[in-house]
Amino acid sequence: MSAIDHIKKAIAPELDTLHEVIMQQLRTANPLMNRVVETYLRTKGKLIRPIVVILTAKMLGTLNDRVMNAAAAVELLHNASLIHDDVVDDSKVRRNQPTINAVWDNHVAVLVGDFFVSSAMQQAIATADIRVIDALCHLGKLLSLGEIDQIYNAHYHHLTEDAYFRIINYKTASLFVACARMGCFAAGVDETRLDTMSRFAELLGLCFQIRDDIFDYFPSDDVGKPTGNDLREGKITLPLLHVLEDTTLPQHDAMLKLAYKDSLDTQEIAVLTEYTIRHGGIEYAYLRMQQLRQQAMEILATFPDTPERKAFEDIFDYIIARRY
Repeated sequence: MSAIDHIKKAIAPELDTLHEVIMQQLRTANPLMNRVVETYLRTKGKLIRPIVVILTAKMLGTLNDRVMNAAAAVELLHNASLIHDDVVDDSKVRRNQPTINAVWDNHVAVLVGDFFVSSAMQQAIATADIRVIDALCHLGKLLSLGEIDQIYNAHYHHLTEDAYFRIINYKTASLFVACARMGCFAAGVDETRLDTMSRFAELLGLCFQIRDDIFDYFPSDDVGKPTGNDLREGKITLPLLHVLEDTTLPQHDAMLKLAYKDSLDTQEIAVLTEYTIRHGGIEYAYLRMQQLRQQAMEILATFPDTPERKAFEDIFDYIIARRY
């Protein structure tokens, strides 16, 4: 059993409540919407984001209905972003299952994604805390800006490590930060611990995205997306970016020119992937994750030694070691 499965088992009653809150929120009188939602939710994700909300509240404050509403809000918005991403990327598979746009069409998928966004807002409003609502709205803006930044940088070839970290801060870490902040707000946590927990969540989110990017360099049936998908979409992630920044490497200029191409075929993607692996891009990405982990563990050490703190340590290690 993985670390995340152990954590889910420990907070199973809370996750059951979360599931019921989400299902009640998404229930409608429309047969098509109900069918699409039911099919989509049949394959559950890892629930790491709402788990962060719940564990934050349990570790630092009080678990209550507002916490569950906040957890539901962030999970609904996260899923809305995935549904919309699948439309934008024309993805046919997610979590080894056909996407909504693959089974129905883009029209239905966009509408279902919008329905999830509105449902997320209703759950945030249910907390009766304007800070939770503001955090969710701010998150929606950052997720969009992260994707736009990535498109802009790919088009204009702004390939720097600083730009990469800014993008993943917006598109991924912001979601984890929102989870921690919403958990703190709903549980009544003071400002000092709110800021500290937000920084931990940021490090967790950065690490999550780096690990996700590493998956793109290796074939795996577990990930549920084709190898080289990022390069196919013009996205230069940390492993390749690192080796491209080393001008002393053999074939550097040729690889840089290849990476700058507007579109890559399968053979060109394979060349860049092999070049990245051969010259230590993957090792560098793991090094950066370990650096982030060290900072995160120093932050966690400032909190009391509780099962929730241990769970956060385990989540961080799980994210680095995960296979999908």
